[in-house]
Amino acid sequence: MRLDRFQDNIYYHEVETPSYPLMEFNQYTLSLAGKILDVAKYEQLDVVHVHYAIPHAVSAYLAKEISRATRPFRLVTTLHGTDITLVGLEPTFLPLVKFSLEKSDVVTAVSGFLAEKTRQSFGQDLAIRVIPNFVDTTLYQRSDCSHLHKHLNRNGEIVLMHVSNFRPVKRVQDCVRLLAEVRNKVNARLVFVG
Repeated sequence: MRLDRFQDNIYYHEVETPSYPLMEFNQYTLSLAGKILDVAKYEQLDVVHVHYAIPHAVSAYLAKEISRATRPFRLVTTLHGTDITLVGLEPTFLPLVKFSLEKSDVVTAVSGFLAEKTRQSFGQDLAIRVIPNFVDTTLYQRSDCSHLHKHLNRNGEIVLMHVSNFRPVKRVQDCVRLLAEVRNKVNARLVFVG
């Protein structure tokens, strides 16, 4: 859900990352831990739910440990994909991801595939609840799209489709290279949706 207007009981807490000459790089992970700590204490939160293991679960774990003596909270971490299959496998980050998953009270994943990949990479003993991404079927219903198919497939081409956002991690350029290889064998067209 994207928020495009004010809604009761939903608050935005900006994470400010101060710049220090001594510390050359962005301190987002530490700033986020401090913000989670402040909000959890002020709002007397029982649960903090973060998305993405790196850096959010790491930051939330640090805040959880600091608050344990005064106002403990439970930590839920939801995995989305690249935090596990790409970033999380970097040798520098792998032990941090493993640790933060083990220290989360609940871990969820958006697909069974991602849950299994996570277990393969970070330990078969991880309890991961699968809560699939969803589509509001009252808003988005199947319909006859033969006109669209005819438009996209004007010359009997095979239609390849990439549905996602276009951030670099989604490897859009790989789709273009793939199209070039496919077109060496068959007539094809690539459609981007995002």
